[in-house]
Amino acid sequence: MSDQTQFRTALLDPQAPVPPGLGDGHGRPAGRRFDVYRNNVASSLIDALEIGFPAVQKLIGPTNFRAIMGFFLRQHPPQAPMIAVYGAALPGFLAKFPPVAHLGYLPDVARLEQALRECYHAADCAPVDPAVLQDLSPHALLSACITLAPALRIIRSPWPVHAIWAFNMQDGAPKPADIPQDVIVTRPGYDPKMTVTGPGGATFAASLAAGVPVGVAHDAALVEAPEFDLPAILGILITGQALCHLTPGDAT
Repeated sequence: MSDQTQFRTALLDPQAPVPPGLGDGHGRPAGRRFDVYRNNVASSLIDALEIGFPAVQKLIGPTNFRAIMGFFLRQHPPQAPMIAVYGAALPGFLAKFPPVAHLGYLPDVARLEQALRECYHAADCAPVDPAVLQDLSPHALLSACITLAPALRIIRSPWPVHAIWAFNMQDGAPKPADIPQDVIVTRPGYDPKMTVTGPGGATFAASLAAGVPVGVAHDAALVEAPEFDLPAILGILITGQALCHLTPGDAT
Protein backbone atom coordinates (compact mmCIF):
# COMPACT_ATOMS: atom_id res chain seq x y z
CA MET A 1 0.00 0.00 0.00
CA SER A 2 1.40 3.38 -1.01
CA ASP A 3 1.77 6.19 1.51
CA GLN A 4 -0.96 8.13 -0.29
CA THR A 5 -3.39 5.21 -0.21
CA GLN A 6 -2.59 4.51 3.43
CA PHE A 7 -3.21 8.17 4.29
CA ARG A 8 -6.53 8.27 2.42
CA THR A 9 -7.68 5.02 4.06
CA ALA A 10 -6.84 6.32 7.51
CA LEU A 11 -8.45 9.67 6.76
CA LEU A 12 -11.85 8.12 6.07
CA ASP A 13 -11.83 5.31 8.65
CA PRO A 14 -12.03 6.41 12.30
CA GLN A 15 -10.89 2.94 13.38
CA ALA A 16 -7.69 3.04 11.32
CA PRO A 17 -4.43 3.94 13.06
CA VAL A 18 -2.72 7.24 12.40
CA PRO A 19 -0.37 6.78 9.40
CA PRO A 20 3.26 6.58 10.45
CA GLY A 21 5.46 9.60 9.92
CA LEU A 22 2.85 12.25 10.68
CA GLY A 23 3.85 14.84 13.27
CA ASP A 24 2.21 17.71 15.10
CA GLY A 25 4.82 20.32 14.17
CA HIS A 26 6.74 19.82 17.40
CA GLY A 27 8.36 16.51 16.60
CA ARG A 28 5.63 14.46 18.26
CA PRO A 29 3.21 11.98 16.62
CA ALA A 30 0.13 13.63 15.16
CA GLY A 31 -2.21 11.69 17.44
CA ARG A 32 -5.34 13.63 18.33
CA ARG A 33 -4.61 16.35 15.78
CA PHE A 34 -5.00 13.80 13.02
CA ASP A 35 -8.23 12.58 14.63
CA VAL A 36 -9.61 16.13 14.55
CA TYR A 37 -8.56 16.54 10.90
CA ARG A 38 -10.08 13.17 10.04
CA ASN A 39 -13.35 14.10 11.71
CA ASN A 40 -13.49 17.45 9.89
CA VAL A 41 -12.95 15.81 6.50
CA ALA A 42 -15.65 13.19 7.09
CA SER A 43 -18.06 15.81 8.43
CA SER A 44 -17.51 18.04 5.39
CA LEU A 45 -18.18 15.17 2.98
CA ILE A 46 -21.38 14.24 4.81
CA ASP A 47 -22.44 17.90 4.81
CA ALA A 48 -22.01 17.91 1.02
CA LEU A 49 -24.14 14.77 0.72
CA GLU A 50 -26.86 16.36 2.85
CA ILE A 51 -26.98 19.28 0.43
CA GLY A 52 -26.99 16.99 -2.61
CA PHE A 53 -29.57 14.48 -1.36
CA PRO A 54 -32.08 16.39 0.78
CA ALA A 55 -35.04 14.10 0.04
CA VAL A 56 -33.03 11.00 0.93
CA GLN A 57 -32.04 12.66 4.18
CA LYS A 58 -35.64 13.54 4.98
CA LEU A 59 -36.86 10.03 4.20
CA ILE A 60 -34.49 8.34 6.65
CA GLY A 61 -33.96 11.19 9.11
CA PRO A 62 -30.89 13.37 9.75
CA THR A 63 -29.30 11.10 12.37
CA ASN A 64 -29.67 7.95 10.29
CA PHE A 65 -28.48 9.80 7.20
CA ARG A 66 -25.21 10.91 8.80
CA ALA A 67 -24.57 7.45 10.21
CA ILE A 68 -25.22 5.73 6.87
CA MET A 69 -23.12 8.28 4.99
CA GLY A 70 -20.25 7.43 7.31
CA PHE A 71 -20.33 3.89 5.90
CA PHE A 72 -20.76 5.22 2.37
CA LEU A 73 -17.78 7.56 2.34
CA ARG A 74 -15.42 4.85 3.60
CA GLN A 75 -16.47 2.58 0.71
CA HIS A 76 -16.72 5.37 -1.87
CA PRO A 77 -14.23 8.16 -1.25
CA PRO A 78 -14.29 11.16 -3.61
CA GLN A 79 -12.82 10.44 -7.04
CA ALA A 80 -12.93 13.99 -8.40
CA PRO A 81 -11.94 17.38 -6.98
CA MET A 82 -15.48 18.81 -7.35
CA ILE A 83 -17.13 18.13 -4.01
CA ALA A 84 -20.44 19.38 -5.45
CA VAL A 85 -20.79 16.22 -7.54
CA TYR A 86 -19.64 13.77 -4.86
CA GLY A 87 -22.17 10.99 -4.35
CA ALA A 88 -22.66 9.44 -7.78
CA ALA A 89 -22.25 5.99 -6.22
CA LEU A 90 -24.85 6.59 -3.51
CA PRO A 91 -27.88 5.10 -5.34
CA GLY A 92 -26.05 1.83 -5.93
CA PHE A 93 -24.77 1.80 -2.36
CA LEU A 94 -28.28 2.27 -0.94
CA ALA A 95 -29.61 -0.52 -3.17
CA LYS A 96 -27.23 -2.95 -1.45
CA PHE A 97 -27.26 -1.56 2.09
CA PRO A 98 -29.27 -4.00 4.26
CA PRO A 99 -30.54 -1.50 6.90
CA VAL A 100 -32.58 0.35 4.25
CA ALA A 101 -33.64 -2.68 2.21
CA HIS A 102 -37.25 -2.16 3.33
CA LEU A 103 -37.24 1.26 1.63
CA GLY A 104 -37.22 -0.07 -1.91
CA TYR A 105 -37.81 3.37 -3.42
CA LEU A 106 -34.85 5.02 -1.67
CA PRO A 107 -32.20 4.23 -4.32
CA ASP A 108 -34.41 5.69 -7.07
CA VAL A 109 -35.00 8.87 -5.07
CA ALA A 110 -31.21 9.12 -4.77
CA ARG A 111 -30.89 8.57 -8.53
CA LEU A 112 -33.35 11.38 -9.15
CA GLU A 113 -31.46 13.75 -6.87
CA GLN A 114 -28.14 12.76 -8.45
CA ALA A 115 -29.67 13.43 -11.88
CA LEU A 116 -30.60 16.94 -10.72
CA ARG A 117 -27.01 17.55 -9.64
CA GLU A 118 -25.52 16.19 -12.86
CA CYS A 119 -28.00 18.20 -14.92
CA TYR A 120 -27.05 21.41 -13.12
CA HIS A 121 -23.32 20.94 -13.71
CA ALA A 122 -23.54 19.61 -17.31
CA ALA A 123 -22.18 21.48 -20.30
CA ASP A 124 -24.31 24.07 -22.07
CA CYS A 125 -25.69 23.75 -25.58
CA ALA A 126 -27.66 26.06 -27.86
CA PRO A 127 -31.19 24.66 -28.25
CA VAL A 128 -32.78 24.00 -31.62
CA ASP A 129 -35.18 26.75 -32.67
CA PRO A 130 -38.70 25.27 -32.32
CA ALA A 131 -39.58 26.83 -35.67
CA VAL A 132 -37.14 24.43 -37.32
CA LEU A 133 -39.22 21.49 -36.13
CA GLN A 134 -42.49 23.17 -37.05
CA ASP A 135 -41.28 23.69 -40.62
CA LEU A 136 -40.51 20.00 -41.14
CA SER A 137 -42.96 17.74 -42.91
CA PRO A 138 -44.06 14.69 -40.86
CA HIS A 139 -41.85 12.43 -42.96
CA ALA A 140 -38.84 14.74 -42.64
CA LEU A 141 -39.29 14.86 -38.86
CA LEU A 142 -39.51 11.09 -38.53
CA SER A 143 -36.38 10.57 -40.63
CA ALA A 144 -34.32 13.19 -38.74
CA CYS A 145 -31.86 12.49 -35.94
CA ILE A 146 -31.87 14.80 -32.93
CA THR A 147 -28.97 15.34 -30.55
CA LEU A 148 -30.07 15.82 -26.95
CA ALA A 149 -28.55 18.30 -24.51
CA PRO A 150 -25.72 17.10 -22.26
CA ALA A 151 -27.81 18.20 -19.27
CA LEU A 152 -30.73 15.86 -20.02
CA ARG A 153 -31.20 12.92 -17.67
CA ILE A 154 -33.77 10.10 -17.77
CA ILE A 155 -34.91 8.28 -14.63
CA ARG A 156 -37.10 5.20 -14.99
CA SER A 157 -38.57 3.79 -11.81
CA PRO A 158 -41.11 1.17 -10.72
CA TRP A 159 -41.90 3.59 -7.88
CA PRO A 160 -43.68 6.97 -7.90
CA VAL A 161 -40.24 8.49 -7.58
CA HIS A 162 -41.11 12.07 -8.47
CA ALA A 163 -44.20 12.04 -6.28
CA ILE A 164 -42.16 10.72 -3.34
CA TRP A 165 -39.59 13.46 -3.88
CA ALA A 166 -42.27 16.16 -4.15
CA PHE A 167 -44.19 14.91 -1.10
CA ASN A 168 -41.06 15.34 0.99
CA MET A 169 -39.71 18.53 -0.56
CA GLN A 170 -42.71 20.64 -1.61
CA ASP A 171 -45.37 22.06 0.68
CA GLY A 172 -48.83 20.83 -0.19
CA ALA A 173 -47.69 18.06 -2.55
CA PRO A 174 -50.16 15.15 -2.53
CA LYS A 175 -49.40 11.77 -1.06
CA PRO A 176 -47.79 9.54 -3.72
CA ALA A 177 -50.02 7.09 -5.53
CA ASP A 178 -48.64 3.59 -5.95
CA ILE A 179 -47.75 3.86 -9.65
CA PRO A 180 -44.43 3.75 -11.55
CA GLN A 181 -43.04 7.04 -12.80
CA ASP A 182 -40.50 7.98 -15.44
CA VAL A 183 -38.91 11.39 -15.12
CA ILE A 184 -37.02 13.51 -17.62
CA VAL A 185 -34.71 16.14 -16.13
CA THR A 186 -33.96 19.13 -18.35
CA ARG A 187 -32.28 22.48 -17.78
CA PRO A 188 -34.10 25.36 -19.40
CA GLY A 189 -32.07 28.41 -18.49
CA TYR A 190 -30.04 27.69 -15.38
CA ASP A 191 -32.15 25.46 -13.16
CA PRO A 192 -32.94 21.75 -13.59
CA LYS A 193 -36.57 20.90 -14.19
CA MET A 194 -38.21 17.53 -13.55
CA THR A 195 -41.11 16.38 -15.73
CA VAL A 196 -43.00 13.11 -15.38
CA THR A 197 -43.40 11.62 -18.84
CA GLY A 198 -46.39 9.83 -20.22
CA PRO A 199 -46.22 6.17 -21.30
CA GLY A 200 -43.37 5.57 -23.73
CA GLY A 201 -41.83 9.01 -23.22
CA ALA A 202 -38.70 7.83 -21.48
CA THR A 203 -38.15 5.13 -24.11
CA PHE A 204 -38.51 7.71 -26.87
CA ALA A 205 -35.99 10.07 -25.24
CA ALA A 206 -33.54 7.26 -24.51
CA SER A 207 -33.78 6.10 -28.12
CA LEU A 208 -33.01 9.60 -29.39
CA ALA A 209 -30.04 9.72 -27.02
CA ALA A 210 -28.81 6.47 -28.60
CA GLY A 211 -28.70 8.22 -31.98
CA VAL A 212 -31.60 6.64 -33.86
CA PRO A 213 -33.97 8.67 -36.08
CA VAL A 214 -37.14 10.11 -34.62
CA GLY A 215 -39.25 7.53 -36.46
CA VAL A 216 -37.33 4.61 -34.99
CA ALA A 217 -37.59 6.13 -31.51
CA HIS A 218 -41.30 6.63 -32.11
CA ASP A 219 -41.76 2.98 -33.05
CA ALA A 220 -39.87 1.83 -29.94
CA ALA A 221 -42.15 3.96 -27.78
CA LEU A 222 -45.26 2.57 -29.46
CA VAL A 223 -44.14 -1.00 -28.78
CA GLU A 224 -43.97 -0.15 -25.08
CA ALA A 225 -47.05 2.06 -25.01
CA PRO A 226 -49.60 2.02 -27.87
CA GLU A 227 -51.04 5.27 -26.43
CA PHE A 228 -47.65 7.04 -26.76
CA ASP A 229 -48.10 10.78 -27.37
CA LEU A 230 -45.31 12.09 -29.62
CA PRO A 231 -46.30 15.79 -29.48
CA ALA A 232 -46.35 15.65 -25.67
CA ILE A 233 -42.80 14.33 -25.31
CA LEU A 234 -41.50 16.67 -28.00
CA GLY A 235 -43.12 19.50 -26.04
CA ILE A 236 -41.26 18.44 -22.89
CA LEU A 237 -37.95 18.34 -24.75
CA ILE A 238 -38.53 21.64 -26.54
CA THR A 239 -39.61 23.60 -23.46
CA GLY A 240 -36.74 22.03 -21.54
CA GLN A 241 -34.31 23.26 -24.21
CA ALA A 242 -33.11 19.68 -24.50
CA LEU A 243 -32.82 19.50 -28.31
CA CYS A 244 -29.37 20.66 -29.38
CA HIS A 245 -28.95 19.67 -33.01
CA LEU A 246 -31.11 18.28 -35.77
CA THR A 247 -29.66 16.22 -38.60
CA PRO A 248 -32.08 15.92 -41.53
CA GLY A 249 -32.76 12.47 -42.88
CA ASP A 250 -34.16 11.34 -46.20
CA ALA A 251 -37.01 13.75 -46.92
CA THR A 252 -38.29 11.88 -49.97
